[in-house]
Amino acid sequence: GLMDGFGLSEKQAQAILDMKLQKLTGLETEKILLEYKEIIQYMAELKSILDSKTKRMEIIKDELLEIKEKYGEERRTEIIDKATDLNIEDMIKEEDMVLTITHNQYIKRTSVSTYKSQRRGGRGVQGQTAREEDFTEHLFVENTHSYILFFTDKGKCYWVKVYDIPEGGRAAKGRAIVNLIGCEPDEKVSAFIGVKQDQFHDDHFVVMATEKGIVKKTKLSAYSNPRKKGIYAVEIRDGDSLIEARVSNGENDILLGTTNGKSIRFSEEQIRPSGRKTMGVKGITLSSSDDKVVGMLLIKREGTVLVATENGFGKRTEIIQYRAQKRGGKGVLTMKTTDKIGKMITIKEVVGTDDLMIIRDDGVLIRMPVSQIRSIGRATQGVKLIKLAEGTKVSAITRIISEEEKTTDEPKDSPESQES
Repeated sequence: GLMDGFGLSEKQAQAILDMKLQKLTGLETEKILLEYKEIIQYMAELKSILDSKTKRMEIIKDELLEIKEKYGEERRTEIIDKATDLNIEDMIKEEDMVLTITHNQYIKRTSVSTYKSQRRGGRGVQGQTAREEDFTEHLFVENTHSYILFFTDKGKCYWVKVYDIPEGGRAAKGRAIVNLIGCEPDEKVSAFIGVKQDQFHDDHFVVMATEKGIVKKTKLSAYSNPRKKGIYAVEIRDGDSLIEARVSNGENDILLGTTNGKSIRFSEEQIRPSGRKTMGVKGITLSSSDDKVVGMLLIKREGTVLVATENGFGKRTEIIQYRAQKRGGKGVLTMKTTDKIGKMITIKEVVGTDDLMIIRDDGVLIRMPVSQIRSIGRATQGVKLIKLAEGTKVSAITRIISEEEKTTDEPKDSPESQES
């Protein structure tokens, strides 16, 4: 009836019906009229705002100033009238990463924070998952913006930024280095060094050695311009191959060892720095056509030298027993090699706390502490390190780097001090 008689909507009629009779009969007419006038004025004000752009801009301005007053803070970005090109490196945080390289040449990086410092006597943390056919051989700390320079047996050098190395957990295997650097199928990585961007100066050098006894020194600054396909680091003669590359300050002694048990120690100053595409100079005169260099050491401390043979004999000798000579000589005897002893296969600088991994040619791995190998004279045949089955020989001996030994504030090894 209200809807038909007064033209009210359903909501209006329902509102009247919901009112109490007392309120309905005592409704104040003046109050209703006042409210009506206020609504009419509000409608007119809204219409004037819609019709005037100036009023709308004033309202927006006042509201923005109110927001600024309530939530405003100092600007965090800097606006400059100069355009610069950004690359991926600008977006990557500089932080230290733990790099691990295995005997089978797999590499990975892990955040230093993964290896929390522990008190002495702790149990350590789980490192790379142990595998019978592989183990961690090198472990060191580098910045994400540092370069890792990989040298192949063909004398080429390849660059990789640390942040381009795949990141993995402590138990991850990593990625094959040859796939990471994209070298030729017949190339094999024989050495590597870690270099920070600000270290490519003329007062640092890359010292290299080949199987045929050639040594070479090149200024580190010559490797400051990375190329995707790599560059030649040393000219390799036919039948020769690169075996070592180290970073030096130019003031160290170099020690070379050969398969026939000879070694020579001479000052690095005897090698004149040369360009990248050069052969180098003679470091040692080999005693026979089948003799070859098995390792190069940069002597930085008075420790001990470990030598070992393919028939499982080895020994340690104080470095002081290796007197300095002129470069290019035949050297001195570092181990008596006979048919019983076999050819020398390794020469390394070690300390008593190191562990060694002895690898047989049948794939068996044997781990032993260096402390069990006694230190004896230079011109001796050494002692039996392991018993070999008939027909088997030792193919390699290397230091083991244990990730459990690492802490965040005291890296134990660096590319300049480790033996490969």
